[in-house]
Amino acid sequence: MHEHDVLCFGETMAMFVAEQTGDLASVGQFGKRIAGADSNVAIGLARLGFKVRWLSRVGDDSLGRFVLDSLQREGLDCSGVEVDTHCPTGFQLKERCDDGSDPAVEYFRRGSAASKLSPQLLRADLLQARHLHATGIPLALSDSCRALSHTLVDAMRAAGRSISFDPNLRPSLWPDQNSMVREINALAVKADWVLPGLEEGRLLTGPAHPGRHRRVLPRPRG
Repeated sequence: MHEHDVLCFGETMAMFVAEQTGDLASVGQFGKRIAGADSNVAIGLARLGFKVRWLSRVGDDSLGRFVLDSLQREGLDCSGVEVDTHCPTGFQLKERCDDGSDPAVEYFRRGSAASKLSPQLLRADLLQARHLHATGIPLALSDSCRALSHTLVDAMRAAGRSISFDPNLRPSLWPDQNSMVREINALAVKADWVLPGLEEGRLLTGPAHPGRHRRVLPRPRG
């Protein structure tokens, strides 16, 4: 019997959003929230009524406590979250834009607790979820995060679980585009469902027409 419907993993950061428009250097007041594409999916699934377990790491600091409390309030099972007494919780500063343009975002995540995610965190009970949702962001954070991603996907596939994968391309986290495409595709071919945006699909596979992406990633079911 599966205790959880979905297992998600990755980094949740604290996010400070400017309360006034203008350059971040001149803003004096910020609102505090959490951010992270991986945990956003986990929260969305929990709000839809699914039982979701979250695997991550936070620092033993005020931001880590804020992140953990926020995720638990959203109904996530955070028993798979490890608290790091040496590395800090990552955070970001986000500009406020009222004109519809993309806001500037500054990241402070290098060497964060979550960047130390590794296969050593895995426990047998974490693999009991019916489904695994993975994204391409942990692949870019560190070698150990990349190893965890592949170990999790391989273990869940061996156990007969279904796997979805959102590439979530973040070019700024990669040394170059070729490395990004190579590593993302190496995990994508192991998933049952790959969920790129149209431009992401073109970048990862080459063909401009979405119907042709399937030829490059033949293994997924959908």
